[in-house]
Amino acid sequence: MKPVIRIHSRTAVLADENIDTDRIIPARFLTTTTREGLGKYCFNDWRYLPDGSDNPAFALNQAEAKDCAILVAGRNFGCGSSREHAPWALLDHGIRAVVSSGIADIFRNNALKNGLVAIVVGADEHRWLLDNPGVDLSIDVREQAITLPRGNVFRFELEPFARHCLLEGVDQLGFLLQQAEAITAFERQREAA
Repeated sequence: MKPVIRIHSRTAVLADENIDTDRIIPARFLTTTTREGLGKYCFNDWRYLPDGSDNPAFALNQAEAKDCAILVAGRNFGCGSSREHAPWALLDHGIRAVVSSGIADIFRNNALKNGLVAIVVGADEHRWLLDNPGVDLSIDVREQAITLPRGNVFRFELEPFARHCLLEGVDQLGFLLQQAEAITAFERQREAA
């Protein structure tokens, strides 16, 4: 995992509420334990027509959504079953942050553990972001701030450990491995006692 300190991008908007993990990546694509290649299945049933061609009506297929790394989603994003494949698919698709007024707890935890910044903002801020698709945003993980083009700032909170892991570019196992010397010293001290 790479450190996530700042993300600067235009936004893509999926205003639908209650987008569940099966919408993000349908269960029929959960046949792998690796992260690579899942982006092509991200929002599969919305992105593609039955013949496999791009659905021109889907928001992320629009020209203005191309290369957007910040997804502004409707309330209760990521609800449904727990699957790490959902944040993996979003990341592999190029999404680096999801912003909503409500993100399902399990999805949010899975996202943050995998380097996808899942941000909950207030209802007024969320409404503004939904109403202004394609706006340039700067997300600062260290400062826990979203800066808008005119300098306005929306604040957000991240659990301190998740924030630390994002900034350091480590997952929970990576964090433990960083503590290897201290763990070994503690074990030696215990053995000597």
